Amino acid sequence: MTNAIEATNIIKKYKNFTLDIPEFHIPRGFATALIGENGAGKTTLLNILSGIRLDYKGSIKYFDKFDEKDLEKDPEVKERIGYTGTDNYFLPHWTVGQVEELYGLLFERFDKAKFRSLASELAIFGGAPFDASKKINALSDGTRTKLMLAGTLARKTELLIMDEPASPLDPLMRDKLCELIRGYISENEGASVFFSTHNISDMENVTDYAIIMEHGQIMEQGFVEDLKEKYIAVKGEAADIEAAKKVLYSITTSNYGYEGICLASDLDKLAGLDITTETASLFKISVAIMKKNSLVRM
Repeated sequence: MTNAIEATNIIKKYKNFTLDIPEFHIPRGFATALIGENGAGKTTLLNILSGIRLDYKGSIKYFDKFDEKDLEKDPEVKERIGYTGTDNYFLPHWTVGQVEELYGLLFERFDKAKFRSLASELAIFGGAPFDASKKINALSDGTRTKLMLAGTLARKTELLIMDEPASPLDPLMRDKLCELIRGYISENEGASVFFSTHNISDMENVTDYAIIMEHGQIMEQGFVEDLKEKYIAVKGEAADIEAAKKVLYSITTSNYGYEGICLASDLDKLAGLDITTETASLFKISVAIMKKNSLVRM
């Protein structure tokens, strides 16, 4: 299996926080989700990989060919990577027409017709015809995100890096975002998507590979199907709570019983207890790992 990105010994230090990742990769041809609490280091990592931050230590390889210096200086590498972020990259007084013109000036592989088609598909103008005079400050946060998605997806790229693309979107648009991601990967051979998200349940059906972060470090990573074999959801009776606590990776209790996540390798340690098991969702696995490593007292 080849990788869209391979990175080693990535370190970025702040006053009270350090991003420290000895080894990291994004598998090529898949959608990879980056999951973690606020402050876990997700945006810092995305900004490093996309070339927004240059003040870090470590090495990065793109498409098995280019390094971080190529990303900074080689137009070919920049053409092959699309990025959407959480900041307002469009100035408020700009118009949609100026945004369209800017994409065309910056990227040779920008398709104006596709941009306008996506603008219509995403209802950026609420069903009205394309309006080049529409000002950015007249658009909602969600619509500005849709505009950024349209501009990025209208380019011919091989890797999309997306920081919280689902957060400003309503549930219907989150479903549409998953459809766009699936379409991007299926229509472009070898294309990859790397996105951070807090909306794990909404984005689970498009996630092939997951990376879970805490405190600037990767706590778990793997293909989702492999993670669902490694971790199992368990439910049991209240009388067995204390015994279960000694085995479960994470546990939530009530007067009626308990439920939690168990490592498959530890399941035999619950022998003799009255339990039921089921396949754990990515949401439950992620929350369990975050709980295990969080500074938040649960």
